[in-house]
Amino acid sequence: MDEIRLVGVDIGKFVFQIHCQDSKGNTVIRKRMSRTQFLDYFASAEPCCIAMEACAGSHFLARRLKEFGHLPRLIAPQFVRPFLKSSKSDMNDAEAICEAAARPSMRFVSAKSEAQQVLCALQRVRQSLVMERCRTASQAHAFLLEFGFAFSRGARLWSSLAEAMKQHKLPQDISPLLEGLASQYNMKTTEIGVIEREMLSRLRKEEAGRRLLTIPGIGMVTACALLCELGDGQQFSNGRQFAASIGLTPRQHSTGGNTRLLGITKRGDKHVRTLLILCAHLIIARPSRGGDVLGDWARALAMRRHPSVAACALANHLARIAWALVVRHTEYEPRTFERGSKHCHA
Repeated sequence: MDEIRLVGVDIGKFVFQIHCQDSKGNTVIRKRMSRTQFLDYFASAEPCCIAMEACAGSHFLARRLKEFGHLPRLIAPQFVRPFLKSSKSDMNDAEAICEAAARPSMRFVSAKSEAQQVLCALQRVRQSLVMERCRTASQAHAFLLEFGFAFSRGARLWSSLAEAMKQHKLPQDISPLLEGLASQYNMKTTEIGVIEREMLSRLRKEEAGRRLLTIPGIGMVTACALLCELGDGQQFSNGRQFAASIGLTPRQHSTGGNTRLLGITKRGDKHVRTLLILCAHLIIARPSRGGDVLGDWARALAMRRHPSVAACALANHLARIAWALVVRHTEYEPRTFERGSKHCHA
């Protein structure tokens, strides 16, 4: 039997489909395995390149396969789809993954460490709790409006509600329901605080996380999201590639030698992109301070262009700075503008 050089794996919850090729691209093995059989098989197999789609469980498998001496490759699912020859099936998917991984120009996803995956999990749980808390407050507002009460938005709602209950302005039958919603809101707030303290503690243990916190406008939540998305940053050759991977570069629609740039592409992780744009809006909105080079540059741009355009441009720059700090192991050092320069430096 020819030596296996490349393996494409279609990952399932319990069953894996593998497609093995030799150095000439010929099919050697097509096999269906359970999760346990898969790990046992490659624990004793000769080292080779094993490609998978970047999906649930793929980062764990990539770490295990690397321990066995193999070269794991994770591919974004949208880059595999063009190589699917026929109808979708586990066998065809595994072959398509193999074909995609064999392309010299293919871009791969770096495997996350356990610490990164824990941070990702904490971040998702926090985001879910924030949405549930917002939903609870909106429900309370809706019930109050049904009885003619319009209270302030935000946390002040509950102090106003307590005062209204104390003065017996609300119907007696609705009061227990609103008290239950207030209790749920406070419970969600407490849970969010616990998760945020855990996130900050883990972030401060990471050297890259501490450096990301030095960037102006970047807080704990955004730094966690950047650390989870970047990893060691080696999968990107420069900061522009990282900014492009999260959709902060212009979308191009060019033909016949005529270059036409449109709005941002909005590719990649929407959550990371949203957080960076919110940080950019915060930097632009706050008063100018001495040495605030990024803010001065963005505010000057906002005077010439739409504020949202300036925010996207600043978010792009923040993404590039984050990549530079993680990859080059440096601290953020603001520098002044050079005369005639369009960009500020970090």
